[in-house]
Amino acid sequence: MTSSVRERNESAWLLPADQRRTNEALREGMRRFDDADEVDIVIVGCGAGGSTFMQRLARSGRTVVGLDAGPFWDPEEDWVSDEAGSHGLYWTEPRVITGDNPVPLGSNNSGRGVGGSMVHYAGYVPRFHPSDFETYTRDGVGADWPIDYADLARYYEDIEGELPVAGEDWPWGDPHSYPHRPHPVGGNGELFLRGALAAGITAKVGPVAITNGRFGNRAHCIYRGFCLQGCKVNAKASPLITHIPDALAHGAEIRPDSMVTRVAIDERTGRATGVHYMRDGVEHFQRARMVAVAGYSIETPRLLLNSTSKRFANGLCNDFDQVGRYLMVQGAPQTGGRFDDEVRMYKSPPPEVSSEQFYETDPSNPYKRGFSIQTVSPLPITWAEHVAAQGHWGRELRERMSDYVHWACLGALCEFLPQADNRVTLADETDARGMPVARFSYSQCDNDRQQMKAAQEVMERILKAAGADEVITIQRYAHLVGGARMARNEQDGVVDADCRTFAVPNLLIVDGSVLPTQGSANPALTIMAVAARAADRLINSAIER
Repeated sequence: MTSSVRERNESAWLLPADQRRTNEALREGMRRFDDADEVDIVIVGCGAGGSTFMQRLARSGRTVVGLDAGPFWDPEEDWVSDEAGSHGLYWTEPRVITGDNPVPLGSNNSGRGVGGSMVHYAGYVPRFHPSDFETYTRDGVGADWPIDYADLARYYEDIEGELPVAGEDWPWGDPHSYPHRPHPVGGNGELFLRGALAAGITAKVGPVAITNGRFGNRAHCIYRGFCLQGCKVNAKASPLITHIPDALAHGAEIRPDSMVTRVAIDERTGRATGVHYMRDGVEHFQRARMVAVAGYSIETPRLLLNSTSKRFANGLCNDFDQVGRYLMVQGAPQTGGRFDDEVRMYKSPPPEVSSEQFYETDPSNPYKRGFSIQTVSPLPITWAEHVAAQGHWGRELRERMSDYVHWACLGALCEFLPQADNRVTLADETDARGMPVARFSYSQCDNDRQQMKAAQEVMERILKAAGADEVITIQRYAHLVGGARMARNEQDGVVDADCRTFAVPNLLIVDGSVLPTQGSANPALTIMAVAARAADRLINSAIER
């Protein structure tokens, strides 16, 4: 496994062995292009999809420039073991949220900087199930993808090796194993395993994209519990360390702090010619033979809608009013249980044990599709928000917070269904650059609400079976996908099966916005697999240039 990984992606061996000054080491000697240079491809966004796509194309010999609105992070210099001090990792620029069930945006579903939201994700990387690719055919809800699970299977395996992923043999979906053995479990995981066994529910350890042992020059996990704030020791995988080093070694350039505002189109040929971007208050234009957008599910539709022209008066690739539609979140209720013994749920990776027993549609349920359950480990500030949401305040809140080490916490991911009116549009308000702010409207359907209720009941049952003497649940959301979905035709989506936009032949979208459904799985691994497949398809295409 290690030799084959190194042959296709040497990132782990390109990191400095002493773990210091990672950013400086990566950027030293980086190839640099001028705006006037017509590169083979410019990529907008350097997160899960953009970085994977970039690394593949750079290895193929293409000239590549990646632009990211945020910083080029240095884990040692920029990240801290402090919950409040990590606020800068999130995208906190203004957005307007509306709908019957407005979705808060920030720490749980967006990122800022090279590596994207994967620098502060929990590190949990399950695969989608085969059923996720044909929910309409199987269950009469959602949408069928123009590709199926078999099209992504080898890319799932490749990315799992490159991250790498640790976990027990996985019995759900397409049963498979992982390259690293599972991590030892902490108190939170032990209680989940104990409660699941007592409740007759199957639970497994993993899968997490956290090294279990050394991998290249990356260190073993030290179980500091700050996965959601950025991993200073480079044990947790993010594109910043898993794909960017190899991309730079093969001639790619990354320009941080560069906010792309418009994709340019040649009115005569209908092809993309490059991107306009702002850096240090100055507008630039990078020429390119192809453009790939990977800004994720809010910023990608926003960019397309802002890229108007005579040909695309209503927004780029928006001839059939599909841009921004079918944006999905996952219902993510979290249930805590109090135990007499100390749990110290923070002393381990947040997602270490999980169950996908309730993932598929069960005909006996009043709802379609399902949910997964994972351990989650809110740090004190987030936990205080959970406790305050129960109505506790003042002295009572302080007393309950002093009890923090006695609580365990589980989280569900419920598969909310794609709906056309859950969408991103442009607001009247503008940001500091004069660019219209994204408006995100979201409302739940009855199926969504029924899933949330069922997931809460299962989590409470597990924690009580483990011996909890009190349980509390907070309703919340996690993850974003959709907004520029993949489809078989342009009446139903924005890109084809290879992530090429229907309307512009040399414009691709390679982020989570292309996913037609979201399953009950964290989306990072699938986003990376889709991007890796899109890169392969492009590299092998005869119509690239």
